[in-house]
Amino acid sequence: MKNIYILSVLSLLLFSCDNSSTESNDPVVIGTFKNDAGKVVPITVGEVTNQQIWRDYIKAHNEKDLEKIAEINAENWEGYTADGSVAKNSDTHIAILDDWFKNASPRWEVRWMIANSAENEDGEIEQWLTTGNDFYDVDADGNDVFEYNVHDVQFKDGKIVRVNVYS
Repeated sequence: MKNIYILSVLSLLLFSCDNSSTESNDPVVIGTFKNDAGKVVPITVGEVTNQQIWRDYIKAHNEKDLEKIAEINAENWEGYTADGSVAKNSDTHIAILDDWFKNASPRWEVRWMIANSAENEDGEIEQWLTTGNDFYDVDADGNDVFEYNVHDVQFKDGKIVRVNVYS
């Protein structure tokens, strides 16, 4: 009986001390994405360092710093607004902002950000940041304007390649 008791205690100690790691190097899947080829692929956690780039970008917009905005834009920058407007290339974007900033004082406040990534139709991993931003302006009649915007922002090599705006 004594041997059974000792064997039981030793077995319990042996198995209770098993601290094998359950961590994995597999990417954390947080959703799915249907790419341009029609393939549904996992969305995984993206590069959180892109959050600072977005904060700097919004700060430059609030300060009407066109030079800084152009510095952060990729040359092949694309923008798609909630009203269906499309702007292609950084120079076009800067010209649109220059005209807008002369006649208005838009301001944005970043509320939240989610870094994510997914495989495109060419098998490349694209880095995105989905952000919620409060937008403030004043219309032509002097009335305050407020919109809640979601921006899907694509990054490549530390530059902003594409911005999709949803209101």
